[in-house]
Amino acid sequence: MDNSPLQVLTVPTAPYPDQRPGTSGLRKKVFIFQSRRNYLHNFIQSIFSSIDLRDRQGSTVVVGGDGRFFNRTAIEVIVQMAAANGVGRLIIGHHGIMSTPAVSCVIRKYKAIGGIILTASHYPGGPEGDFGIKFNTVNGGPAKEVVTNKIFQISRTIEEFAICPGLQVDLTTLGKQMFDLENKFKPFTVEIVDSVESYANLLRNIFDFAALKELLSGENHIKIRLDAMHGVVGPYVRRILCEELGCPVNSAINCVPMEDFGGQHPDPNLTYAADLVESMRDGQYDFGAAFDGDGDRNMILGKHGFFVTPSDSVAVIADNIFCIPYFQHTGVRGFARSMPTSAALDRVARATKIELYEAPTGWKFFGNLMDAGRLSLCGEENFGTGGDHIRENDGLWAVLAWLSVLATRRQSVEDILKDHWKKYGRNYFTRDLPWRTKSTRWKKRTTLSTQIQSTAPSPGTRVCG
Repeated sequence: MDNSPLQVLTVPTAPYPDQRPGTSGLRKKVFIFQSRRNYLHNFIQSIFSSIDLRDRQGSTVVVGGDGRFFNRTAIEVIVQMAAANGVGRLIIGHHGIMSTPAVSCVIRKYKAIGGIILTASHYPGGPEGDFGIKFNTVNGGPAKEVVTNKIFQISRTIEEFAICPGLQVDLTTLGKQMFDLENKFKPFTVEIVDSVESYANLLRNIFDFAALKELLSGENHIKIRLDAMHGVVGPYVRRILCEELGCPVNSAINCVPMEDFGGQHPDPNLTYAADLVESMRDGQYDFGAAFDGDGDRNMILGKHGFFVTPSDSVAVIADNIFCIPYFQHTGVRGFARSMPTSAALDRVARATKIELYEAPTGWKFFGNLMDAGRLSLCGEENFGTGGDHIRENDGLWAVLAWLSVLATRRQSVEDILKDHWKKYGRNYFTRDLPWRTKSTRWKKRTTLSTQIQSTAPSPGTRVCG
């Protein structure tokens, strides 16, 4: 067996003009990553080069993905390039799979300098589908614009990348793997971790698992139906809801992550989660939920397929927030919603005298408010809901939040919504208003974007309180 140090190479390359990360990183069709020479390598090098060498050397980086096609290939490249760029340790989900909320959790737990998430969120997978790369920073949330702009500028002028092509990692075996490199950055460690456990432990400290277990498997338990849509949440649902909280195994469907999501479009809405909606119609289930490909979005349904809009969902959680033990201990610092989201949350904030912030679309803006100690609960009309336990929206957290409300109030989903509408009125919203035709809204959106990007948001972002 050859125990000599692994060689590190510097490989010449040429830049591509189209690697500007969006709000959810760089997302392209799979064939672009496959067919364009060094396209993946260039972007990964740009990420590492955006981090000062003094911060990068010997640091910890988290890597995980939603299991879609090209996930393993990308992880192999990331491992080889991380080693060559001075990273000291990679923490990778078992089989390369880790939900977006879990990556945020692990970054924060291990005090990593950041994480690379391989996902195209709710977009289709497979060879003809989409692939994406997102960089989350030390707070566990999506990189701010100053970071993504730096990555983009590097990608436009990149001339070379560093890689250790002989380094091979076993993603199937839990535990540490050590490598000796032929450079000054050594040793290099890869740690394959249980993708579920750290995240599950976080949830145990937020929710009353005993009360949830009684709701889901006690004498008068409710029946639920959860659709993981062959995305990354499947193993989390099976471990937490079925094994720990006692739901029957057949309560959870499509729980095996697949590279093409079983041919489905993993977007939790009434169109793409139609099978779940249909299974709820006859009334045999009291509660239903669906998740997207990487686990950060959710859809909530009641008996007979009663649909809870994302805007109403976050408002109901806000109005019942002390059903969740975490908030009994921490208190509630503030609520926030994205600008396109309905004002249902505003009404709860006004009634409870809790500050409400209106932010541009993009979870990083919520993260800024959380880091500044201003925000506890937030949501977007695109089926994203979350709290300040991490810095990403969190589909499974939202489901457990709803179940906590059900466990406390012992009403149906429909009755809870109808009571909420009686108390606050009912809000409606639409997603298709073109911002460019609404000059006053565009101006307001731009102003808010500037204010909320700061670490201590301006009082000007306050809508009510």
